[in-house]
Amino acid sequence: MSEKILLPSSGRHTAEGHILPVRIYFEDTDFSGVVYHASYVRFFERGRTEYVRLLDVHHSALDAGEAGEPMAFAVHRMEIEFKRPARIDDVVEVVTRHKETRGARIILNQSIRRAGTILVDAVVTVVLVNKEGRACRIPELLAERFAAAPR
Repeated sequence: MSEKILLPSSGRHTAEGHILPVRIYFEDTDFSGVVYHASYVRFFERGRTEYVRLLDVHHSALDAGEAGEPMAFAVHRMEIEFKRPARIDDVVEVVTRHKETRGARIILNQSIRRAGTILVDAVVTVVLVNKEGRACRIPELLAERFAAAPR
């Protein structure tokens, strides 16, 4: 697809999935220093982005049509369960695992944990859409990369 440049913040693939460390900053919290619920959605997005990047799937390459017609990932559904809070200065890990690929959909399990304790769990369904916003089948090359990732 395109040249892969890894940054230290790209996380790593492990047997349990892709792990991205994230430090909690003041901007991520509410007035009490507890992470605001919408911040977890941003953390999940970062985790998914780095996960696909390490699979050598790049948003800019998809948009440029390197896998067929120009396309992009769009979140279709999120189921989130908030279990425990994270707080300012915590270092948490966003864990992303491939669950299933079907047609135009990729289903991922994601969690945010601190010191091994699950704080937030999510099941996220993304679809591949073309420039007109219509769902399009996941190209074989991408499907193979997702299928080869740890589950």
